[in-house]
Amino acid sequence: MDSTLDLTPRASARGVGSNADTITHHVGYTAAGSAFTRAQQPDYFGWLEHVRAAAACTRPIRLAGQLLTVEPTTGRLLDARHTDAMPDAAIYKACGNRRATVCPTCAGVYQRDAYQLLRAGLVGGKGVPDTVSRHPAVFATFTAPSFGSVHVRAVKRHSCANRKRCDCRPDPCHARRSTDPTAGLCAHGRPDVCWARHEPGDQVLGQPLCLGCYDHDHQVVWNVFAGELWRRTKQAAERYLAQLARRRGVPPARMVTASGKVRTLAPVRLSHGKAAEFQARGAVHFHALVRLDGVDATDPTAVIPPPAGFTAADLDDAIRHAVAQVGYTTPTHPDRLEGWSIVWGDPSKGLDIRPISLTGRGEVTDGMVAGYLAKYATKSTEVTGHRSVRLDADSIGDYADPDGDHTARLIDACWRIGRPTTTPIPLSQRPRDHRPRAGFVERWECPDCGTHTRYRACPVCVAERQASLDAEPAKPATTNPYARLRRWAHMLGFGGHFLTKARRYSVTFQLLRDTRVTYRRNDDQDQDVTDPIRAVDHLDDTTLIVGTLTFAGVGWHTTGDALLANTAAAMARARHDTGREELAHELGTTPAGTVPVAA
Repeated sequence: MDSTLDLTPRASARGVGSNADTITHHVGYTAAGSAFTRAQQPDYFGWLEHVRAAAACTRPIRLAGQLLTVEPTTGRLLDARHTDAMPDAAIYKACGNRRATVCPTCAGVYQRDAYQLLRAGLVGGKGVPDTVSRHPAVFATFTAPSFGSVHVRAVKRHSCANRKRCDCRPDPCHARRSTDPTAGLCAHGRPDVCWARHEPGDQVLGQPLCLGCYDHDHQVVWNVFAGELWRRTKQAAERYLAQLARRRGVPPARMVTASGKVRTLAPVRLSHGKAAEFQARGAVHFHALVRLDGVDATDPTAVIPPPAGFTAADLDDAIRHAVAQVGYTTPTHPDRLEGWSIVWGDPSKGLDIRPISLTGRGEVTDGMVAGYLAKYATKSTEVTGHRSVRLDADSIGDYADPDGDHTARLIDACWRIGRPTTTPIPLSQRPRDHRPRAGFVERWECPDCGTHTRYRACPVCVAERQASLDAEPAKPATTNPYARLRRWAHMLGFGGHFLTKARRYSVTFQLLRDTRVTYRRNDDQDQDVTDPIRAVDHLDDTTLIVGTLTFAGVGWHTTGDALLANTAAAMARARHDTGREELAHELGTTPAGTVPVAA
């Protein structure tokens, strides 16, 4: 049975790399030999059961410490266990990383959770009312503008049945007629044309025709401000729908606040689930499931259908109006005093809006788009050819180069634009708070709080001021809006999460994870197939488990342990999938947890 493990030890920023041996072996040591040694030990099956929870993880977290079982009512200690008495003197926990290139198994769990979360917002279930299936919903794609000509694979007319495995003959990349004034050489002496017909795996796809002409600064700034652009776009679309409701005579919702004031709300609002995806050129673009909801004045948190007459066509018009209207300019920067323009790409080319069909027979179905967004939620910058951890002053030189390739120039632009733009005030010139001299004075009354004291400073006011200072963050927020570029230079400037949603769109990841924990803890109990899954009751009411665990390391002790654990997990997954498929075949349904392949 094949394993998902990469047996090549990799260094990490925390010291011990994933799958890196922590034990020194003899010269002839191999992974197979280490696995054979482990399998010969008398406690092998106990060790296998101990690591079962994290067996499929490529870089599990090792925890060490003590577990105490306490009776909540009396505080009496019922049991005490220490990790020193456990196999390997540690508890193994799956890393939970969402990136498929880091841990395929944990990313697979994240992808399936994301699929269930996104699909529940379209068809209901898992706490979302089933009435959402009657709400108008669309699948929209928002792309970034052009920052320069790049190599592309353009197919105007598709004859293939599956776009994912398209084998159609592409058009020339950038064809120009000889009479076209742009058909000559650029300012750097590079040709502005490309007659090649690129294949899907061509390494030049996404690379600029001329690195000197490409606006790398504008692209990284657009990446860092893309989240704000999306927020303004959603607000503009909601304003358009509110005006449409007013023209149609739909009354607004009037909500009474806790203070007794009447607040007027628009009768419709948007709920979304959004995934970010990197293009080969290094610019991020968004795929969004946008659903139209109504507003209940008595319960603003309720999810209800929109007023009668609102359709997916109205939602399409609202989004297109917002994309064409929204745009703003970033604050001034020493490298560009007028700032950079933040807008979406050409709506005729970069905006794609399709209605979602819930019958399973349309061009875009609920399962298809949920699987599509869930798949991209596990990806990062791999498509650009760049993979690294967070960069700092010591490692930036290995990736940034103003005269390097496309990715190196993007990282250099992040580090250069994100530099501090102000000069700190010297310590000798900073204002100092007045410090009273020691000793007592005549009794006086504080004019602020009325306290009578003989201290030179009121102790009550001093304590309140110190408490307010303690509540402030240790590192004050910077006033430089471009400072985030250095923090997210390894992400080419994009600092947002790859999967976000509106509060009322669907359930949360935490609810899905807690439900899975409860199900696994009660899995050994007798329960009929038709019985509903028990609600989340994180711990048993009769006992309380207190853990004082500390971080002990990352990864398996040896590559042999990793090989055995991953192989056992792969065999268990195969048995589980086979049983699930057989059960689905008998019932005539789709296997539960299956993520459809997106087109």
